[in-house]
Amino acid sequence: MPEYRRVLIPGGVYFFTLVTYERRKIFSSPIARKLFFKAVEHVHSYHPFTIIAYYLLPDHIHFIWQMPENECDYSKRISAIKRRFTILYRQYVTVPLPENESRIKRRESTVWQRRFWEHYIRDQKDLDQHLDYLHYNPVKHGLVDQVKDWKASSFSRYVKLGYYDLDWGGKYPINDYKINFGE
Repeated sequence: MPEYRRVLIPGGVYFFTLVTYERRKIFSSPIARKLFFKAVEHVHSYHPFTIIAYYLLPDHIHFIWQMPENECDYSKRISAIKRRFTILYRQYVTVPLPENESRIKRRESTVWQRRFWEHYIRDQKDLDQHLDYLHYNPVKHGLVDQVKDWKASSFSRYVKLGYYDLDWGGKYPINDYKINFGE
């Protein structure tokens, strides 16, 4: 069995990708998006973290979070978000039962892929690159022609704060979101 080594730094900033099971496009539904944010709010109330940026696409989610100064257990938070969303989602949608022994044995639903991808943000340049990647994602996937047209994201907040121009699309980003990396 593979060993997963995660970088765990209290107060760290991380980029995450969570993917739906078999890339099902469950977040095309407005109710699914609403339930997802309810799940995030619920978990946040018990296990705080700061959402720096997010993008909710039909079959996956990107987040950039900063963990509290004294804690680094983001896996607990992601697991709780997935679990809470699955419970809420099942109240509105019939979710197929697990099809294989492994998922049945682990009591996993067919809503999420088993794991998630994580990247520790090392410095400001790394943060800027991940903010650009995250915000440009719906254009990259051909879902919209312009970043501003995708509403399930933090992009409009960044425009209001002056970090991006409204018509930004990957050419000349304005990245001034600063975090103290102890430099």
